[in-house]
Amino acid sequence: MVRLLRDKKSFHSLCNRPEGKEKLPKDLGKGHEGGEALDLCLCFEAHQPYRVRGDFHPLKPSVRLGASRLFWSYFDEALTKTIFLRISKECYEPTFERLLLSIEESKAMGKPFKVSFSLSGLFLEQCLNWNEKLIEGLRSLARTGCVEFIEETYYHSLASLYGGDFEEFRDQVEDHRKIMAKLLNVKPRVFANTELLYSNAIAKVVESMGYGGIFAEGVSPILKAWESPNYVYSADGCDRLRVLLRNYRLTDDIAFRFSSKSWEAYPLTADKYADWLNATPGDCLVIFMDIETFGEHHKKETGIFEFLEWLPRKVAEYDRLSFKTPSEILEAYEPKRPLKVPEDRVVSWADLERDTSAWLGNSMQRLCFEAVKDLEAPVKGLKDDVPLRIWRCLQTSDHLYYMATKPGESGQVHGYFSPYKDPYMAFVAFVRVLTHFEASIASRLKL
Repeated sequence: MVRLLRDKKSFHSLCNRPEGKEKLPKDLGKGHEGGEALDLCLCFEAHQPYRVRGDFHPLKPSVRLGASRLFWSYFDEALTKTIFLRISKECYEPTFERLLLSIEESKAMGKPFKVSFSLSGLFLEQCLNWNEKLIEGLRSLARTGCVEFIEETYYHSLASLYGGDFEEFRDQVEDHRKIMAKLLNVKPRVFANTELLYSNAIAKVVESMGYGGIFAEGVSPILKAWESPNYVYSADGCDRLRVLLRNYRLTDDIAFRFSSKSWEAYPLTADKYADWLNATPGDCLVIFMDIETFGEHHKKETGIFEFLEWLPRKVAEYDRLSFKTPSEILEAYEPKRPLKVPEDRVVSWADLERDTSAWLGNSMQRLCFEAVKDLEAPVKGLKDDVPLRIWRCLQTSDHLYYMATKPGESGQVHGYFSPYKDPYMAFVAFVRVLTHFEASIASRLKL
């Protein structure tokens, strides 16, 4: 999830999580040089929300505006565009270019470097609107044959938490299928829910939509204390769906701790990291992070792009290590056991709790969540694409994320990413827009 970076504190100073105090990741093994093969699955999430206007001034609910004017009366076009273009220059463009160069170099060496992308529909929309060069970059990556694209919800929403018949969740996934086919000519076979939200109920719906795999966070209650995330698992109650678990410790070594000078393992070099990977037991290792890690969360001056450049080269030096796509890994290994995660224990990759509390942890968040959810029938009853699109953009997970009031490091990270002064201002801005939107829908239904 990508949000406005306004705090002067460095990103890593807010994210030096407790596990980062270890010199080496906890699940490193010993004596694996020359042992069983370990497949590396490197995945990047790219998402940009449309940010709700902090200066929204309500119009009369009966006032009719054109589709574009109505949408941008609720969402801040200037702010969203400014952030997108800045991050494009600092992150997306150089990262896509670096990945393409590394893939071509690795293919020439005979040990292909492979990566995967999870791209929200809103990210792709902004590429089309403000920087089509990024779409061409993604197409170039697709043509290499070394990139797999992952399915997700179009709006990077919390629709999977609505329960019931999951109709809205299914619709948003179908919308994502369409834009992936239209822009990139691909049909993803593996699914990554918003912020890796996962439960058995979600898994069953994903399987019913034809996907063969789904990503989840490799933590309790998914795993027992002694179990490793570095294997393929199955989803409890599903016949075919396989689960790939993110190794959050080794992921966070790059995503959060890379430029933290207080980290005992600093500086993190490609050869050091490749050595850690080689010493890790298991069949497969999922490294899944925001693509904004490169150039945005960790600025160019930290050496993050040099790290990305050298990582495939250093990994290639180890016989047991190779990069694979999610589908290749799912085809290569049988699952260890079924994973059972009840609906009331949904897990995610967010915050230290790794549950739904990043979005539903306080009364402000829950109030907004329920209010947006309750608009489903009225909005769909209008049979009008304009309010439907606005309603779905209000479901984007970022809006509730900005309202978190957690203490300590988690709270600091939420505030660091928010375009608002504090969570209460985020709440007020969202409620102003939502209240006007609700009134507009009610007004139209009475006509």
